[in-house]
Amino acid sequence: MFDLTTKILVIDDMMAMRKVVKKILKDLGFSDIHEAADGNQAWEKIQTEGFGLVISDWNMPNCSGLELLKRVRDSQFKNLPFVLVTAEAEAHQVSAAVSSGVDQYVVKPFTQDGLKTKLGMAYKKCAARKSA
Repeated sequence: MFDLTTKILVIDDMMAMRKVVKKILKDLGFSDIHEAADGNQAWEKIQTEGFGLVISDWNMPNCSGLELLKRVRDSQFKNLPFVLVTAEAEAHQVSAAVSSGVDQYVVKPFTQDGLKTKLGMAYKKCAARKSA
């Protein structure tokens, strides 16, 4: 699992959803949690603030989570752990996320245990990528 001091960026255009994710992360023991309202705002923060994990909604105005993921993977931040959260669970979307390099995919609605499991899976994938 990610170290509890990991600096996390939570991105969602809905403030209520950002609050839900932040509460779950705090309940899991994380404390360094930041937020952004869309992919463009998040990209600015990623470039200047140094995060250890990104949890992003897929469907947002200005820059979607998938577009942000592609920016991250095509940059010096290509190894940044990235988890996409969405209400969409269609095979073509999951496939697009995987082919773009997402570390884990979480479907709404989700529970604290569900997010914790997905974060653990993302951590293992990132650790394997680093050691390869």
